[in-house]
Amino acid sequence: MADKHFNYLVVGAGLFGSVFSREMTDRGKSCVVIDKRFHVGGNIYTSEVRGIHVHEYGAHIFHTSDSETWEYINRFAHFNHFVNSPMAIYGGEIYNLPFNMNTFNKLWGVKTPDEAKEKISGQLESPKGGIAENLEEQALSLAGRDIYEKLIKGYTEKQWGRTCRELPAFIIKRIPLRFTYDNNYFTDPYQGIPVGGYTPVVEKLLEGAQVHLGVGYQEFCEEQRRAKDAGGDFISWDKVLYTGMIDEYFGYCLGNLAYRSLHFEKEDMPETDNYQGNAVVNYTEREIPYTRVIEHKHFEFGKGIGTVVTREYPKAWEPGMEPYYPVNDEANTMLFAKYQELAHKEKNVLFGGRLGQYRYYDMDQVIEAARSMAKAEMCGSLQE
Repeated sequence: MADKHFNYLVVGAGLFGSVFSREMTDRGKSCVVIDKRFHVGGNIYTSEVRGIHVHEYGAHIFHTSDSETWEYINRFAHFNHFVNSPMAIYGGEIYNLPFNMNTFNKLWGVKTPDEAKEKISGQLESPKGGIAENLEEQALSLAGRDIYEKLIKGYTEKQWGRTCRELPAFIIKRIPLRFTYDNNYFTDPYQGIPVGGYTPVVEKLLEGAQVHLGVGYQEFCEEQRRAKDAGGDFISWDKVLYTGMIDEYFGYCLGNLAYRSLHFEKEDMPETDNYQGNAVVNYTEREIPYTRVIEHKHFEFGKGIGTVVTREYPKAWEPGMEPYYPVNDEANTMLFAKYQELAHKEKNVLFGGRLGQYRYYDMDQVIEAARSMAKAEMCGSLQE
């Protein structure tokens, strides 16, 4: 007999897997959760350095327009009133993001919305033939030369590892130009950072589940198979929620999906109280290799001793590296559709999250998708 039988094996202790586990546990189902990393939380994992909660995998600011999702996440954390107001540096000059009246004033000295609109209108460049064939043409048609050259071009090329003329136009569907002196990056009514970081949130979500860290899916399955064959204690389950790379699950049998990766360089400065004066500062020049510098203590209004900063470097992804962003161009979208066909045929396996569903998710979207999947599972169980 199995040492322990579970209703679900959840592969990945990130936000999607943790919310799904919480939902199923609350409904009386049992979950065993595994993760190849040696910590829970996935990319929202935060460590602590002298009272500073460090976002180890890049800045994560929770924001949502959905009151139900906001109420849900507040069951597991108390949120502060942090507002995301990033800055951008180009040529030694500092600009406000998102593009707003403070930005336009710094660029051109304009003071009123009408002046800003007139300046932008005079710089717009219509693409030849009327349809933008690449990202550069798209950006110039939406925001004009100054904004494109100083605040879009270099940052975007670093992010994607290609020139803007080589990138498809659909990457930028619109450029939000705000004609107010408001530096709040998000327009969602609910926004903040969990006091104490994200890790305690995930730990609460996982309460009631059995968690195994530092082990991948194939390795864990093999360990249980060997234990069973040897007559020892082993773990079994009815269904799998897989939140890893969908192409990896199928052994890359149809080829590799494309991703972008990131490299983080963390610098601990115990003797420095305040390094840059803001949580996030973007560096938009192509010549500077990193895209942004994060000073973590500012997410919680300067609390903690000294400071910790992280420089974020975009990288081309190769097998074995950590995938961060799916490349949702036409070719990869078609390839993912083929993997989806295989997934639909896979018995008792669910695919969820950024990697399992090959799409970019904000945190509120992760919560909504995981809860919807859990609800659908329970409806299916009742029908059975």
